[in-house]
Amino acid sequence: MVAYRVVISTELPIPPLEMRQLVGQTDVSAFDNSTGALIFDFVDASAFKSVFDFGCGCGRLARQLIQQRPRPERYIGIDLHAGMIRWCQRNLAPAAPAFTFLHHDVYNYHFNPNGVRDQVLPFPAESKSFTLVEAWSVFTHLVEEQALQYLHEVARILAPHGVFHSTWFLFNKFDGFPMMTESQNALYVSHRDPSAAVVYDRSWLRDTVASAGLAIYRVWPVRPAARGFQWHVLMSHADSRDPFDWPEDDRPPGAGWNRPPSLPQEPAHVGLDAD
Repeated sequence: MVAYRVVISTELPIPPLEMRQLVGQTDVSAFDNSTGALIFDFVDASAFKSVFDFGCGCGRLARQLIQQRPRPERYIGIDLHAGMIRWCQRNLAPAAPAFTFLHHDVYNYHFNPNGVRDQVLPFPAESKSFTLVEAWSVFTHLVEEQALQYLHEVARILAPHGVFHSTWFLFNKFDGFPMMTESQNALYVSHRDPSAAVVYDRSWLRDTVASAGLAIYRVWPVRPAARGFQWHVLMSHADSRDPFDWPEDDRPPGAGWNRPPSLPQEPAHVGLDAD
């Protein structure tokens, strides 16, 4: 029998408000898992053996996983925001030696404007090495070329029978968007910063996932949220799951109550100004 030590909630620092604003979750309860329960009830407990957290931010899920029973045997979290990674390295990693946080130094208009100009970099992980790959509110901020390449990276590092959980903004371009051609698959909310929010055609997602050797096996809306907000999408290697049907969006229409909080000034400097 392996004994697991559960870190009490108050022993782990909570990220400062300005970091929580950057990731869109300002309520401190969103960072806590004081009961030690599995943080996701939609995957088997075995999926938590090794976790790769793509876009870990200031450690919202990492903090919950450190408190989880059982804790993952291995965790790698990457993010393009250097200050949030530094905060995780200083405040979370000491409580969990198997947890590693790495700066993914790709360019982003708001969060990493001085980084390398690459739009995509390989994941710092071995092939077929992670039982759970996580990307919460990441593909909602990737342009099409990035999404395509990162789906292939997910397929590379995902273990056989592993699970890939991600969230997406989705629409059906063949229902009410006659101006869009076969090669046009995404909607962007900002010409200055296309990564602000990206909405993908769901048929493009299905086909692109298949081209990467993955398959979608479950889709459901993020709740509580307004109609048109993010969708949970579960994927695995294409040979290990049955196909799925797209569900209807039965969420009620909302009037702005899923808008992210305002960003602090100079968001790329958050967590770095003390140096």
